[in-house]
Amino acid sequence: MSPLAEVKTTRRGLFKAAAMAAVGAAGSGLLGGLAPARADAKGPAAPPFESKFSVCDMCFNRCGMIARVQNGVVVKLDPNPKFTKSRGMLCARGNAGVAQVYDPDRLRYPLLRDGGRGEGKWKRISWDEALDIAAEKMRQVREKYTPSGQLFTAGADMQSEFVSRFAEVFGSFNVTSHESLCLLSLNRAFLDTFGEAPYADVINSKYVVMAGANRFEALVTPDSIDLMDAMQRGCKLVVLDPRHTKTAALANEWHAIRPGTDLAFMLAVAHVIIAEKLYDPAFITEKTFGFDELAAHVAKYPPAFAEAQCGIPAADVARIARELAAAAPASMVYPGRRSSDYVNSSQIRRGYAIVNALLGNWDKPGGLLAARQVGLTPVPADPPWYDDNQEDRLDAEMSPMLFEHDGSFVHTRDAVLSGEPYPVKGWFIFKTNPMQTAPNRKKTIKMMEAMDFVTVVDITMSDTAWYADLVLPAPSALERTDPCAGLQGSSACACVVKRDPVVGAMYESRPLFEIVKGLAARLDLAEHFAFTIPEYRAKQLAKLEGAEAILDRDGVYYNPGQVYGVYEGRIFKTKSHKIELYNQRYAELGLDPLPVYTPPSTVAEGSFRLVIGRNALVTQTSTQNNALLGRFVPDNSLWIHPDPAAKLGIRDGERVVVESKAGKGELAAQVTRKIRPDTVYMLSGFGTLSGGLSRIKGKGASIAEILEDAADALCGNAAMHETLVTVKRKVA
Repeated sequence: MSPLAEVKTTRRGLFKAAAMAAVGAAGSGLLGGLAPARADAKGPAAPPFESKFSVCDMCFNRCGMIARVQNGVVVKLDPNPKFTKSRGMLCARGNAGVAQVYDPDRLRYPLLRDGGRGEGKWKRISWDEALDIAAEKMRQVREKYTPSGQLFTAGADMQSEFVSRFAEVFGSFNVTSHESLCLLSLNRAFLDTFGEAPYADVINSKYVVMAGANRFEALVTPDSIDLMDAMQRGCKLVVLDPRHTKTAALANEWHAIRPGTDLAFMLAVAHVIIAEKLYDPAFITEKTFGFDELAAHVAKYPPAFAEAQCGIPAADVARIARELAAAAPASMVYPGRRSSDYVNSSQIRRGYAIVNALLGNWDKPGGLLAARQVGLTPVPADPPWYDDNQEDRLDAEMSPMLFEHDGSFVHTRDAVLSGEPYPVKGWFIFKTNPMQTAPNRKKTIKMMEAMDFVTVVDITMSDTAWYADLVLPAPSALERTDPCAGLQGSSACACVVKRDPVVGAMYESRPLFEIVKGLAARLDLAEHFAFTIPEYRAKQLAKLEGAEAILDRDGVYYNPGQVYGVYEGRIFKTKSHKIELYNQRYAELGLDPLPVYTPPSTVAEGSFRLVIGRNALVTQTSTQNNALLGRFVPDNSLWIHPDPAAKLGIRDGERVVVESKAGKGELAAQVTRKIRPDTVYMLSGFGTLSGGLSRIKGKGASIAEILEDAADALCGNAAMHETLVTVKRKVA
């Protein structure tokens, strides 16, 4: 156990912030004067409220909720007790969705830039004028640079599929998603090992190794809730993390691993399991490919090697391997979610996947589960053919294992700036904020400046919107009609959800669907959007008889099906049709078919590796300006260990300057033993540029300004933990 810990928290107190936020929403007066006044003791009783189902949009989890609406105003949000993915719960961010609806900083009408980029000078225009301008600019880009001269970028949202649909019928191959800054190397690794990305059945697990993931702060439903339940039933949790997170505080063991050495640990665990024959030989023979090659490969990675690299005693590495194997198949190396760490992250995560394969936990209770059929029917676009188009994506040749539907934002940005292999001069962005989420903000600004025209659709004036040419106001999720979406939740569910408005759209906001439909009509593409959302949903639900009525009744539709043993009698979707310990496709492409350990760059004296992450009240960069959540996280700070802080003369709370080759930022120091001496940490979403975010403007530092722009060698996922920084006291 690492000696760096200084605080232990209780499990009971973990989600206290959620309850506090809910109380704040009910009685704070933060609804901008729109909430109905409470009746006093002598006055008439308050009018009854309506209850309306919805799905949360404050993060990617999409938990079920019930909106309480009084006099046309949302006064409270409650969890949907029938929604098993979130176990009938709603976190602090979900409760704070009320403040998002009634945020005084919301965009209210279309705005056209009326000055230099980033000057904050805007002209109010009508929707017809806005759509006319946007469509004409897209037409000009298509005619001058081919359809692929237009880039489309979307965040995680139930309407984001319409951005992809519009890009497809417009003719552009160039679509990037927020996921290329987040989880693609994880998906790459498990897809190339098991044939699909798994869901962790933590609620039934007896032993979990969690490397880097922080499930008691960076919440994922149902995993965050299920892990706590599993621990109360006796599941052992071992956390590997350079920070003493809340997850580490509640774990049975915390090891302050040296950043970037996770693969050394995993290869050593594999070494022990194979050398001591702790695996199920029948499973290995029947279900896996390349075991002999793996055994020879990991022979050179004993626990002593891991100790030298990771800083974790060899005896602990060997013991953990044995304990994992003893608990198998109800044990796991947790797949995690966020994996945008290093240039070899796909191979690091392959190490996770291989250890899980050796545990024989695939498709078993307490192990890794396959996705189940939800039953939605796709609604294809049938796009037109464009003879005068490019042959492929802008970033197609920049990563050998690129995900076509997500791309690589980092590589795409480089290609835009170089103009190679062809120019891209238009950019349409929906509900994502690359100016704050992508590393090396200076490059993103140059990318914006290289564009002929940038259109942003969002709820508030994000930093990305602040640098756009045209900003279009979107409604919150509680104000719009959305298509159906299929959700997976480990053993908890495979379900379908939809959204209908619980209140009318405020101001002049319009949903993304209406915006792209209006653009399509102006670009002679109307036939591809000749439907309403209810008609679209009817096509999605065509094979699920009675599903719409159940959605109206319960707010969720479950497609019951087999949870375990799904792969009995089935082949794996890999080249060998088995779990590929040795990846044949990699070998054919000249890539390492087995993950080879490469040490991270050395942190010189006086420098630190910068790591980033989330807490339970923050979603990337979209919730920091929320009036309710901002009470709990009003600013960010830099975690730094007391030993280097003392050498640098830095005291707790003192302002410091953090600087890298990419940029610098200023924020308060948080001197704490909850982090390694060679590592510093800061939260995302501060150091904003936008003058439209009144609560956080001028607060803290931006990770986007400081992080350097590296990318995973296989899939192009942004590598967020490769940056080394210096830290100095701010000179008055």
